[in-house]
Amino acid sequence: MYDATLREGAQAKGVSFTVNDKIKIARRLDEMGIDYIEGGNPTSNPKDAEFFKQIQEGGLRHAKLVAFGSTRKPRSEIDTDPLINALAQAETEAAAIFGKSSLFHVQKILRTEPEENLAMIYESILYLKERGREVIFDAEHFFDGYKEDPEYAMKTLQAAQEAGADWLALCDTNGGTLPHEIETITAAAAAAMTTPLGIHCHDDIGCAQASTLMAVRGGARQVQCVANGYGERCGNADLCTLLPLLQLKMDYDCVPPEIMEDLTAHAHYLSELANMTFDERTPFVGAGAFSHKGGMHIDAVLKDSRSYEHIDPAAVGNERVILMSEVAGRSTLLARIQKIDPSLTKESPETRAIIEALKEKEFAGYQYEGGETSLDLLIKNLLGRRRTFFEVKDFRVLCEEHWQDDYSATAFIKVLVDGEENITAAEGDGPVNALDKALRKALQSFYPHLSEMRLKDFKVRILDSNLATAAVTRVQIESTDGTHSWNTVGVSGNIIEASWEALIDAIEYFLDCHTEVTD
Repeated sequence: MYDATLREGAQAKGVSFTVNDKIKIARRLDEMGIDYIEGGNPTSNPKDAEFFKQIQEGGLRHAKLVAFGSTRKPRSEIDTDPLINALAQAETEAAAIFGKSSLFHVQKILRTEPEENLAMIYESILYLKERGREVIFDAEHFFDGYKEDPEYAMKTLQAAQEAGADWLALCDTNGGTLPHEIETITAAAAAAMTTPLGIHCHDDIGCAQASTLMAVRGGARQVQCVANGYGERCGNADLCTLLPLLQLKMDYDCVPPEIMEDLTAHAHYLSELANMTFDERTPFVGAGAFSHKGGMHIDAVLKDSRSYEHIDPAAVGNERVILMSEVAGRSTLLARIQKIDPSLTKESPETRAIIEALKEKEFAGYQYEGGETSLDLLIKNLLGRRRTFFEVKDFRVLCEEHWQDDYSATAFIKVLVDGEENITAAEGDGPVNALDKALRKALQSFYPHLSEMRLKDFKVRILDSNLATAAVTRVQIESTDGTHSWNTVGVSGNIIEASWEALIDAIEYFLDCHTEVTD
């Protein structure tokens, strides 16, 4: 397994690693049992130079650190070529050199002769081999080059092999080759070469993972990929998808099983360091990978998980999620209802009433798969079991632009708790923030432990956007007490009212969970 997150991943739109980020990523990849970690070009910028210095001082326990660069320039002397000497001076255990395997690129991009390109490949690899480096030759645009002129593409591999390259990585640099073509061409290269092959795929047509697997079928034994598929344009082959595919589906021994069982946590950690929103639809490690919403699916998977799950979620550190919605089925909803009232059955009138209420709510725009706490409160309310901690008698919000003012909104709130009124005001960064502050301020004199709760996330979704400013808005709020998190939802044609509804549910849930213990 060869990871290029620190170079290819850094080329993704929206990704920018600090030196500290790169150190943490390298350490985590090392812990994951990755065999090669490509750190970038040691002389391309001061950040990469500092990374190589720091990571080599601390060392890696398992992985080999790889410095990345290109062959020497056309018609330059190898001893004085700055690119090659930078790789030699990096003093990493391994070096990756990319060179052109496409005649089109040799003639139109490099603007040199085919024989000179072969000399560039041979001399560059030999120079590093003579200095004790393990060398990976990245045959850039190999698959496109092979389709243009298979004889010349093979000559580039032959030049690298004769110079002593340890790996020949075949690159689908444009990401446009179909998986069955990848297998056929890789098999042809494997038959012609004695040096082991690698595969490097981009995802421009959505086939990077499939193409990588087909290359392995064709004979590749080094898999180059990037954490969470980050990379230029549409990204690269995804490490966090390929690891379980290779190990759990194709029975290759890539990493220890206990590491695979932490894969979901690793994927999310690497996403945080990249400062990228994690795609929850990602196979194996996304929250949606083992989520079930349809009633028949839920019923079947609860009887036998193999009915709608291709592996045990725990094998990759993930978990099954049963989503609450109007299509979830009576059995699924009953399990949630019975957490509140175990005496109810499928045929109870209360159960039927809750199901009908849920359908009406979702028709109005509520989505409880992202607001399960609001669903629990709805069930409690319909069963007459929802506790009342406070009553909002009145609230008002003023929004205006202030000259040289840090706040843009002011909220006034009057609450009633056990017959006692409290009126407060607060300023905030927008109307919802002002309302949140004012409500907490009004309630904390009655419930001091409310200070332990905070908002973690706030999402707004416009429903029926064709209605423009008259559209209905759905707001989802994630809250936490520092240990647990919960989600609430509000829906209204007024964004402030929708936010207010989700906020009230969040606070009531917290008080319901914590007030008895505290008081």
